[in-house]
Order: sequence, then structure tokens, then C-alpha cells
Amino acid sequence: MRRYFEAFVSSFKGSLDWTWSSIIFEVPWYTNYFWGLIGISIVVWGLEIFFPWRKRQAIFRKDFWLDFFYMFFNFFLFAIVISGFYSLLGVFFKDIGLNEKSFAIIDLSGLAVFFQLLIFFVVLDFVQWFTHVLLHKYSFLWNFHKVHHSVKEMGFAAHLRYHWMENILYKPLKVFGVMILGGFEPDQAYIVHFIAISIGHLNHANIKLSWGPFKYVLNNPVMHLYHHSKAIPKGSYGVNFGISLSIWDYIFKTNYIPEDSGTIELGFPGDQLFPKDFIHQNLYGFRNKNKQTKT
Repeated sequence: MRRYFEAFVSSFKGSLDWTWSSIIFEVPWYTNYFWGLIGISIVVWGLEIFFPWRKRQAIFRKDFWLDFFYMFFNFFLFAIVISGFYSLLGVFFKDIGLNEKSFAIIDLSGLAVFFQLLIFFVVLDFVQWFTHVLLHKYSFLWNFHKVHHSVKEMGFAAHLRYHWMENILYKPLKVFGVMILGGFEPDQAYIVHFIAISIGHLNHANIKLSWGPFKYVLNNPVMHLYHHSKAIPKGSYGVNFGISLSIWDYIFKTNYIPEDSGTIELGFPGDQLFPKDFIHQNLYGFRNKNKQTKT
């Protein structure tokens, strides 16, 4: 038990120290996720202000500050708290004889950096796409994911408005994705992470961008808006599940873009009864099923 406790404390302290070092600019700018997130947010928000898709939407849209809080809570505060628990998993895996190469399918270490980053990006994006499908397909998970779909006006900060329980599901599956790659994460993985943050911000932004012929590969605001549509095709539990890449939706036939006016109603059936504040939104998924809104 002592090893588990020491691993937990060490990881928690390491994450806390790293975040503080980022805030005070002791971390190199190209790996500084704190100021990188702020910089990307300012750029994408500027695009929303100068090139708005929905002209009547206010610059400080509905729930802007709530989403802003979610963004920093999920990306930093909760990440610090949960880091210790993931270190416990690492110790546990070692105790049962598993290591980072136990599920290895591909060995990236011998490839050129470009191909390392490309494969790393594609594999992790597919893992996230698959996880996203699960969040919609199973009611237990959907009750947590409703936090993200309670957004009524889209903007860049809505990208990171999600229930902290999603991290509990996403992170282990991401780790599994890295284990498939032989436990290898490229030294330049920060490039992939910044690209993913940028695409995610753009996908939720109030701008009309489809990437032209590249829309079949890259996710985009037009496609992702329909993921948040209150009305989805009959018999479906969701559409357009892509995170950074749209190609998975086209391959698995979950793509859906009937038009591109940007005027559709967002949310989910019964969302008028969904909590409006951070605390109650995060308690919602834990409530007894018969006390939840029928959605």
C-alpha cells in the first residue's frame, strides 16, 4: 500500500508543480498548455467576433462564463486531482504483470518523427471517436454526457464543457491507445495535443468553416453543429461523433449534414429541465434514474 500512496502523492504533486510552472512561464512556450490554451482561445474567439456565422449571437453568448470555467476546471484543476489516481493504475498494472508493451501492435520508435506524430494522432482520435459513440449509446454514460449537450449557443469554450466523469472513461482508453503503439509517445506529442485543442475549439466556434474537399477527413464547425442538434435522425442515438477527424463518421455511416444554415436548435429533448449551474450539472448523472428528466 505504501507504494500506491507514494505513487499517488508523487503524481499529484508533479501535476501541480507542472501547472504552476506553466503559469509562471517556467515551462517552454511550445509545451506550455496553460498559456497555449489561452492563446488558442483568444485566436478562435477573435474569429467568432470578426466572422460570426450566427450574426445575432452575442459575443458573450449564453453560458459563456460557465463554459469558460469548465474549460479551466477540466483542463487543469480536475487533471491535477485525477493524475494521482492514474498513477495508481500504473502501479496496479505492473503488479499484475502488465507493462506498456503488453498490447503493442505497432512500434513507432523507429519511424520518422512525422509518421510517429501522424499515427499517434490517428490512433488516439479513433479511440476518442469510439468513446464518444459509447457516451451516446448507453444511457448511464449519456446522463453524464448531457452536460456537454446542454449547450444552447455554440462557442469555442463549449469544447471543454463536459462532465468530469468523461475523463474517467476517456483517459484509460487513451492510455490503451498508447499501449497499442508500444507504450511510445513521441517527444513532439505536444504538437498533436495543440492541433487537437485548436480543431476542438474551431468545431464549437460560431464560425462557418467546412474545409471544402477536406471535410471528409477533418471535423469542422458545420458538421459538429449537427452533432449538437436537438433533433436527430429517427432511430439514431447521435450523429457526427468525430473529434478531430470526420473520416470515422463517413466510414461508419454516422455522418449527417442536411443543410448548413446554422440556425438549428441545439440541446436534447427535455433539456429545459436540465440544471443550469455547474454543481447541479455535475451531480445530475449520479441521481437515481427515476428522478432524472425523461430525455
